[in-house]
Amino acid sequence: DRVINQILTEMDGFQGNQGIIVLAATNRADTLDAALLRPGRFDRRVPVGLPDVAGRLDILGVHARGKPLAPGVDLYQVAARTLGFSGASLANLLNEAAILAARRNATAISYGEIDQALDRLTFGLLRPTSAGGAAARQRLIAVHEAGHAVMGLLCEGYDTLNKVTIVPRGVGGGGVTLFTPQPDRIETGLYSLRHLKHRMAVALGGTVAEELFFTADGVTTGGADDLQQVRSLARRMVAQWGFAFHNLGGGPVAWEGEEGNGPFAPRAASAETEAEIDAQVTNLVDEAYATCRAALTQHRALLEEVAEALIEEETLDAARMAQISHPHLRQSPAAAPAVKAHQSVSGRKKAERPWKPATAAVWPKPPAHGGRPRGVREPARVRRDKGGKAPGEESFGI
Repeated sequence: DRVINQILTEMDGFQGNQGIIVLAATNRADTLDAALLRPGRFDRRVPVGLPDVAGRLDILGVHARGKPLAPGVDLYQVAARTLGFSGASLANLLNEAAILAARRNATAISYGEIDQALDRLTFGLLRPTSAGGAAARQRLIAVHEAGHAVMGLLCEGYDTLNKVTIVPRGVGGGGVTLFTPQPDRIETGLYSLRHLKHRMAVALGGTVAEELFFTADGVTTGGADDLQQVRSLARRMVAQWGFAFHNLGGGPVAWEGEEGNGPFAPRAASAETEAEIDAQVTNLVDEAYATCRAALTQHRALLEEVAEALIEEETLDAARMAQISHPHLRQSPAAAPAVKAHQSVSGRKKAERPWKPATAAVWPKPPAHGGRPRGVREPARVRRDKGGKAPGEESFGI
């Protein structure tokens, strides 16, 4: 506030002069005083968004000056993996990678240091684990993360699997599965009913995998965050986005705002309607659970192989996941197992159709002329729920 008042004071002596242009920048435009924004003062706003892949590539080139990069390092691949990073975040990324290289007495920064720095900025520091019960805990986390990863592969048209790891990072982190949202969903922020149902099924993949491996009595609290995501998403689908209006009667209606149904939120629905909303939320969650359990049961062999690979290797990237899943999912659509039909939220039966697995992406080399290769998806930077989530970003884990 003192800065704003100082600017107002300094502008009092300005006369109308076409030769003087005053520029100011802020990341808190919502706190600016109305007197500062009235006509004749700062009356024109120029929003500066986060850089796209070409902008990030240029920024990385600037901050890479003076830093020795290994011959195999491709800054385009780094730019493609850092959607949502600002210029300062990109500078911090290369600085962290340089520090890691220096600690290893390396003469150049390799892609391994950059990848580790990216994980460190995204999820936090590596968390040491105790030796007691390490094998059982590792297997539990591997099964949980394998459930998320395999379910993401089985959902047709779902976001691309980027990485799955059981390496603990941050406070309370046990493992994480990262998905790459499609560019159109990131840019528009629009999600179809089909995609949202897939997201709920993928979120339930960890808990369902634990149930399949360790029985219902062996399911742990590791999926607490996932279950909260499912409940919150199902509630918004019904109460805010009108996806259950067929069963609620009438046309699509938003029964609550973005603030949800908290104690201080305005009430637009009667007690009877609230009860019906809760019933439709339950139907959506039941449908997602049935879909997830059927898919993972039919592809249990793939689930077990991914879990064993995680125990042995700890981290599986997109290429490794494609290598593991290809023998299991290479059969033709006609021969692929189908998920049983179940009642949808609209009351109509879903037609039985085979699963069409999604393919894992491998980062391509940039074209000789520069820029992004045609048809290449731009991945998103994904952060754990406790650190906040950008639109469209997804991560699941213990």
